[in-house]
Amino acid sequence: MRRTIAGLAAVLMLAVVVQFFLAGSGAFDTAPTDEAFRPHRALGYMVVLLAVVTTIAAAVARVSGRLIGMSGLLAGLAVAQPLIAVVAKAFGDTGDTSTAGQLVFGLHAVNGLVMMGVAGRILREARGLANPSASTDRSAGPARSAP
Repeated sequence: MRRTIAGLAAVLMLAVVVQFFLAGSGAFDTAPTDEAFRPHRALGYMVVLLAVVTTIAAAVARVSGRLIGMSGLLAGLAVAQPLIAVVAKAFGDTGDTSTAGQLVFGLHAVNGLVMMGVAGRILREARGLANPSASTDRSAGPARSAP
């Protein structure tokens, strides 16, 4: 079960990285905004689902509370992403380029960076659980020779 959690964590990290790619490609696409960001939006909902599944798997496996909590945190951060976009659009619906809307939407990118950090932390901890011998070997430090 711990290897399953590590696998889910790896897929989750990959999905977050791909999200950045899709956001960048959507930003420079000549298609209308809704069409350009459709893949980014669809994968975003998958990130929420993956984070929830990872949280449930971690709870069932009875791993550390920190890993369960970080998985839940990632799910919450992923849910916040479309909410940030909706609030930003509410500020920007005046027809002109709204500075307030742009500032609020900037939080979408900052939240994405936080998600990247949390996903990386989940992956590191999940890998340590899946392969405990490697993590104890690293923590022991380098072997010293007798003088």
